[in-house]
Amino acid sequence: MFDLGTSFLASVARDPDALAIVDGALRLTYREWHARISSVLAGLDALGLRPGDHLVTVLQNRWEAATLHWACQFAGIIITPVNWRATADDLDFFCEDAEAKGLVYEHVSAAAAHGCRAGCPTMNVGDFVEWFKLKAPEAQPRVGAEAWSVMLYTSGTTARPKGVPRRQRAERAAALAHVAQNMYRAGEVTLGVMPLYHTMGVRSLVAMSLVGGTLVCLPRFDAGRALELIESEKITNLYLVPTLYHDLLHHPRFAQTDVSSVRKLGLAGASMTDGLLKALSAAFKPDLFVNHYGSSEIYTFTIEQDAPAKPGSAGRAGINQMIRVVKLGADSPEEIAAAGEQGEIVAHLASDEAFEGYWRRPDANTKALRQGWYFTGDTGYVDADGDLFVTGRVDDMIITGGENVSPVEIESCLSLHPAVSEVAVVGLADERWGKIVAAFVKRGAPVSEAGLDQFCRTSGLASHKRPRRYVFVAALPKSPVGKLLRRKLVAGEYETEKGTAA
Repeated sequence: MFDLGTSFLASVARDPDALAIVDGALRLTYREWHARISSVLAGLDALGLRPGDHLVTVLQNRWEAATLHWACQFAGIIITPVNWRATADDLDFFCEDAEAKGLVYEHVSAAAAHGCRAGCPTMNVGDFVEWFKLKAPEAQPRVGAEAWSVMLYTSGTTARPKGVPRRQRAERAAALAHVAQNMYRAGEVTLGVMPLYHTMGVRSLVAMSLVGGTLVCLPRFDAGRALELIESEKITNLYLVPTLYHDLLHHPRFAQTDVSSVRKLGLAGASMTDGLLKALSAAFKPDLFVNHYGSSEIYTFTIEQDAPAKPGSAGRAGINQMIRVVKLGADSPEEIAAAGEQGEIVAHLASDEAFEGYWRRPDANTKALRQGWYFTGDTGYVDADGDLFVTGRVDDMIITGGENVSPVEIESCLSLHPAVSEVAVVGLADERWGKIVAAFVKRGAPVSEAGLDQFCRTSGLASHKRPRRYVFVAALPKSPVGKLLRRKLVAGEYETEKGTAA
């Protein structure tokens, strides 16, 4: 298989004058972008970075970040992108854990970078202007497909984040699968808003290069600006988390924006409620609406290429994968759950897209990697048709009165109520029941607890699954990439709607 540097050179040879990247007024063809990448590679050489070194980046989705990503692939440097909102303490951890040989930051992350005590050399991305002046030979790949490409850090909830190193061959395999599974054509134009420290952002970056497509940078998500770019740049596909779709759809200017160029929708990162799924399908009328289920560790688990046809279904294994659902608490991948039985989802580690283990975390490897399978920590079941339904995380499962209850099922039910804008369900401690089902609701119109309870009854939701408590909130707590933070709801870290009691 091609290494990523050779893969990019093939794109330059095939589509030299195709528009590769847009960032504000800047527009570069593949030939022009390769020249900029070559200059950055010369700059990395000047810093003394060598193949196998880690370079931590704290950048938004700007063209310099994308250029640096590609330069690292040519050089064999392991780019290690982290959230630009990271604190100085966070950067201390990332730099020390990765044994970083350098740190690149920008103005929004400058204070944290200056406060970092890890001791690795730091550089402001603004200094790239000087690099671009370097007269450099055209960049050629210095490593093969077995070289390490990128190390993403998983989101830490109860412990420090885990590094997920991935080889160039796995990154290219994942991008090829992304192209095939989303049926991308030559010349696609995508909105580059999912962060380049997130697997979805990296996938969009590499996938566009494979089809001679265009990455339109949006440094940080703003629904209004996103709508402007969709219309002005004639975006052809969107690949977003549900929260960002929700914000696009509910922006005051959505109805006045021409979104007809968008023919393909892809979602990942979290489950999408039935209500939002139907609303998006009606608003965009896409030719393809893909529900992609995967992770940083193994990019694709399953795909459903007609998400509206079977709401909630994550479909079947992707082209590079095999999956199973094993019994909850199983130690072996052979303890397979029956059809309809809820269990833990596991995926085959022989996949071309798979990682090989966490960075210096043998404890995490022992827990997650067993007999050639990756235990995802996600719960789900396979229905009678053979389609997978993801119901949440093992740790999110609500055990109430001895019954296992999935938050996702209840959220999907409540999302169909016309007054519910957003909803999240968690288990709260209760002396009698162990945990009770609690629904945190952001209202889009007036509705009472009694009204929501009656809606659940008439929708056929089983009595033990109906929420015993409703909390009306101003907003749901989420991560920077839009993932719901259930732990904050459990801990009481939320703002109630004005006029309601916490």
